[in-house]
Amino acid sequence: MTPDLPLAGRTALVTGAGRRAAIGAAIARRLGAQGASVLVHAWSPHDAEQPWGADPDGPAALVDEIRSAGGRAEHVSADLSDPQAPAALVAAAREAFGHLDVLVANHARSSAQDLEQLTAEEVDLSYAVNTRAVLLLAQAFAAQHDGRRGGRIVVFTSGQYHGAMPAELPYIASKGALHELTPSLAVHLMPRGITVNCVDPGPNDTGYADDATRAAVAARNPGGRWGSPADAAKLVAWLVSDDADWVTGQTVASDGGWSSLG
Repeated sequence: MTPDLPLAGRTALVTGAGRRAAIGAAIARRLGAQGASVLVHAWSPHDAEQPWGADPDGPAALVDEIRSAGGRAEHVSADLSDPQAPAALVAAAREAFGHLDVLVANHARSSAQDLEQLTAEEVDLSYAVNTRAVLLLAQAFAAQHDGRRGGRIVVFTSGQYHGAMPAELPYIASKGALHELTPSLAVHLMPRGITVNCVDPGPNDTGYADDATRAAVAARNPGGRWGSPADAAKLVAWLVSDDADWVTGQTVASDGGWSSLG
């Protein structure tokens, strides 16, 4: 390990990294640039259902990008609504690179349903992908961790704990669960040398907002702009580094002060 490559010799699994413009890809790039071997997970059929659409060549291009910069990377496609998928992803990382030190559970199922639109099917699916899969990933990760230095889990929540989001009930219910789970997972795993932290990336420009929304949020944010995927990636890279080995059980907002507006 060197100052230029603080994650050299470590392996990371980054879920939800199928779109090159989004947060997962930015995290994979940064961890790769800091020396980690990276297993990139994606599930393009979900993105294809969304207004922003899929990035069909995204995972393969991201892997090529990391490799071209001198890093090691592989890609696995998996539907995280399948309860067998989390353990299979952890196993794939170990098979590809020999061990797994870092789990970044960045994936998310997005759904826009208010109380009147709410369906049991969407609630169940959102919990399966956003909450159950993260718990099962953490379980599989912890089971294979051998106590080596650098055990890290990072999960992602949203802004539901700062303000109401009534149009996205299945999403915020499942993301709120991750926010509340973080301290309990952290206390359970710290004796094994694994930290667990949660990131709220705030309004982040990943290509989903229209021009009017983008302008309105930028004008209101104390930082004068939206967050970028690179902003979130910098925070994650620090949380999985040795410098953050005494930080656990925390939810950290990387949002330029947006969450402080109340």
